[in-house]
Amino acid sequence: MADPNERVADRLSGSDVEAIDRLREAHTRLKRELAKVIVGQDAVIERLSICLFARGHALLMGVPGLAKTLMVNKLAETLELKFSRIQFTPDLMPMDITGTDILQETADGRREFEFVPGPVFANIVLADEINRAPPKTQAAMLEAMQEQNVTVMGKVFHLDPPFLVLATQNPIEQEGTYPLPEAQLDRFMFLIELDYPSEAEEIQIARTTTGESLPRLDRLMTPEEVVKHQALIRRVPVPDHIYAFAARLARKTRPDGSSAPAWLKPLVSWGAGPRAVQYLILGAKARAALHGSYMVRLEDVQEAAAPVLTHRIITTFAAQAEGIDAKKIVRRLIEETTPDV
Repeated sequence: MADPNERVADRLSGSDVEAIDRLREAHTRLKRELAKVIVGQDAVIERLSICLFARGHALLMGVPGLAKTLMVNKLAETLELKFSRIQFTPDLMPMDITGTDILQETADGRREFEFVPGPVFANIVLADEINRAPPKTQAAMLEAMQEQNVTVMGKVFHLDPPFLVLATQNPIEQEGTYPLPEAQLDRFMFLIELDYPSEAEEIQIARTTTGESLPRLDRLMTPEEVVKHQALIRRVPVPDHIYAFAARLARKTRPDGSSAPAWLKPLVSWGAGPRAVQYLILGAKARAALHGSYMVRLEDVQEAAAPVLTHRIITTFAAQAEGIDAKKIVRRLIEETTPDV
């Protein structure tokens, strides 16, 4: 029996097959470069890469000090992307993000408004501690994330591709934080959680970061190449049973739907919407290509499921009282959901 990858490769152009091979090699080099300064976060780096090439945004969750900011900065450095950092604080205003019109005097003595772009005009925008700002300021990111446009004083400004928002978030239990509204959470393709490093990794972190300077990273890709790879991801074939599996998995999270299992209904008050199915497929496409596969496999969707679905499931008080969180619910749904082959 022929290998499934070979059968699907026949449906792709020769240039696309070669491009996937080059993308897999570039991804391997990217992980190797970032490992020079980022210790023990291989899974996080892979998920960031998936979001970048799938044109999705990511929410990084973890306590302070886990190198979230450094990781995003170095990712931009290796890909020659324009990087911008926004430190969210309780007094941050929307215009501090998008930019604003400033009255300027021209050479002939007239006065006119001139738009001064804000830090959102970059390829990779780090929204640091996004849940420290009030909801009005958080909402300023919505149009940019969804439409890649910014509207200021009635004028629309387009953001140059590639455009990726990577937001860090402190745990809600910490003081001085504002929970992100569901509408904004849904704009993030992945929720990527960072945990404490192991003892050996923590020792290596101390050795790497307490010297004279951090290692310099090689430039591996240009912005134009990133955009080409993003277009390539969209062309990765998906078998019909994978589409069905992704839709079935998302529909099972909705407690009012007929697909939801009985055990889930008292635990979930709100499930994932149709955007989750789109991101399951896009995440699976990106993961397949990054691993050198010419088709989407079941394991690609399963690996994308947790970061796509976890922040889209709102648990009930009953679930919280029993110590059941969205991660446990998603894990059980993945185990119970089987594909139609």
